Amino acid sequence: MSNETRVQVTSYYGALTFGTEAMRQRLPKEEFKALQDTIKAGKKLPGDIAGVVAHGMKEWAMENGATHYTHWFQPMTGSTAEKHDAFLTIDRDGSVIERFSGEQLIQGEPDASSFPSGGMRSTFEARGYTAWDPTSPAFLMKGGKGLTLCIPTVFISYHGEALDEKTPLLRSMDAVSNAAIRLLETLGVSGVTKVNTYAGPEQEYFLIDKKFYTQRPDLVMCGRTLLGALPPKGQQLEDHYFGSIPDRVLEYMQEVEEELFLLGIPAKTRHNEVAPHQFELAPIFEQANIASDHNLLVMEIMRKVADKKGFALLLFEKPFAGINGSGKHNNWSIGIDGGVNLLDPGDTPESNINFLVFLIAVLKGVYKRSAVLRASVASIGNDHRLGANEAPPAVVTVFLGDLLEKVLDAIESGKVDLKTEKQILNLGLGQLPVINKDYTDRNRTSPFAFTGNKFEFRAVGSSQPVSVPNTVLNTLMAEALDDVNAEIAAKIKSGLSKDDAIQAAIREGITATKNIRYQGDNYSDDLQKAAAQRGLPNMKNTPESIRVWIEKDNVDMFVKYGVFSAEEIDSRYNIRIERYVKGIDIEARTLLLIVKTMVIPDVSEYQGDLGSSFNNLVAAAEVIGLSDEAFKSQAGHLKSLAEDLSKLIDLTAEFEETIEELEEIEGELDKADFCAATILPAMNAIRIVADKLELQVDRSRWQLPTYSEMLFEH
Repeated sequence: MSNETRVQVTSYYGALTFGTEAMRQRLPKEEFKALQDTIKAGKKLPGDIAGVVAHGMKEWAMENGATHYTHWFQPMTGSTAEKHDAFLTIDRDGSVIERFSGEQLIQGEPDASSFPSGGMRSTFEARGYTAWDPTSPAFLMKGGKGLTLCIPTVFISYHGEALDEKTPLLRSMDAVSNAAIRLLETLGVSGVTKVNTYAGPEQEYFLIDKKFYTQRPDLVMCGRTLLGALPPKGQQLEDHYFGSIPDRVLEYMQEVEEELFLLGIPAKTRHNEVAPHQFELAPIFEQANIASDHNLLVMEIMRKVADKKGFALLLFEKPFAGINGSGKHNNWSIGIDGGVNLLDPGDTPESNINFLVFLIAVLKGVYKRSAVLRASVASIGNDHRLGANEAPPAVVTVFLGDLLEKVLDAIESGKVDLKTEKQILNLGLGQLPVINKDYTDRNRTSPFAFTGNKFEFRAVGSSQPVSVPNTVLNTLMAEALDDVNAEIAAKIKSGLSKDDAIQAAIREGITATKNIRYQGDNYSDDLQKAAAQRGLPNMKNTPESIRVWIEKDNVDMFVKYGVFSAEEIDSRYNIRIERYVKGIDIEARTLLLIVKTMVIPDVSEYQGDLGSSFNNLVAAAEVIGLSDEAFKSQAGHLKSLAEDLSKLIDLTAEFEETIEELEEIEGELDKADFCAATILPAMNAIRIVADKLELQVDRSRWQLPTYSEMLFEH
């Protein structure tokens, strides 16, 4: 047994976070209370408090070794941004001091000209502001030889438009909280001051050896392999999922967790995923805005530790064709501040009115806004993943499970005589305990599945920030809660008692949402047929989905709840189109680079050597008296190789012309459609031939690391 001292996580958890305990120690009692009221109850922070908080935060950061601070924010790039400033400053008398004022804490001014705005401002309009978000704790980020104080902020333009993904998320949380409080009042639950939405994003990822990554221009430039033949063994034996974690990977995971614990990020679960060298990290639930910040930090920490350990982290949704892709299952729930989960069925869901009303609201919201929910996860990577038998299809449906479906059916029919007390599974073995049985099975094919006391939105891509889908979820939920509330109020006004009005609204909601509820296999053709019959949106790619953002009804919803202005929605629409087109253009040019400078030269050289060997063999045959028939197979192999190489060269030349056509198209949406309909199929045609050639060429002549090496060499 090792004598190495084991340090308990609780002894260092959150040590690099300016959390509650650090605040309590550093701030005077009144200032601490005022800041906690802002964080927990959403009260406005008094202006004179900021300076005190800034001083305490600076002292804490410097004692831990920080020399700089930054406003840490989420621009519309899919990642985070930061500009570091030193605490160091020069006083009026010329002396050097370290200062961090309340004004510097509350507001920063980064150059906003180079961040995407989607047309909300011209490039020369450079001013932008970062504003402190006190609900998300400041933290110290390791990097280089020291630490930097990172202050979570929102990012807005000179005129106040949101230039980030955090601002809309915070607005949506307020919207759903206010709507939930109104409905709870109607249901007889008074005195609620805040309702929170929570998220627990499970993060899937691949790890490959860095030496392979650096030799693959497609992975470096695009995040996915544009070429690559499948190895003889992939995931067909299903032996990797939950398997023993390789020591090198486990060491990586342990260091990642240690860094996350220092930042107060509650990493909970680690395991092998389905595909070779694919893994998952799952956190404990947190408030949606905190979960969003923390997931971005999870991805950043995983990248840093991977680089340190000689790995490359792959977060692209489909880095290997024919191998399971990666998602970020977004577990979402809603609850009263203080711990009451409004999606908890309790022991008898058929009589849990609050649960049933909020469940119906979720169903109504997802049904009405399924298209924009689908659009919230649209991306180049997710287009390759969704519907590929490891991820839900592009059709959004809801899975509730047999028991809840029976409960809803019984309520709809008016014959509620179910007994749904907690069920158990008795395995019939005296030495084993009985197993508590959940109210619902887990439908891994469903894009939006109820999993006991929450919904799991499984369509989110592994590289995507969860702020966007959670913003959409919160907003559609706010609208649905208000709709249900209005229905109940209308029934009461028509003469029904409150209880009867609530029951009637539940029954009508059950009937109205049947089309969105699907209990079968979402991977099957039956789902596609059902979607057509039920009129459910079925948008196969990003260009189709993007259009949904600017549909008037969706715009009106976001504007009504103050989540986006019409201009902010239009900007996001433009940014998503532009990012899609640029992303495909990068992929296309990278493919050309690889094929022209690596694949064609490799095959040509190998073909030349084979040809020389064949000619030498034929010449020798004349001497020893062998007939041409003896070389028929070798000649056929050489011919097949030559034909495939010629086909690849022709396809590559045609593809260059196709890329030039893209440049000539004027409208960005037309470009996006061209990318989906023409560029990607042309890339796939090249890939088919190149992958065939890979299996014919001597491995020592093939420059690109293969799937076998990347996925099976640790």
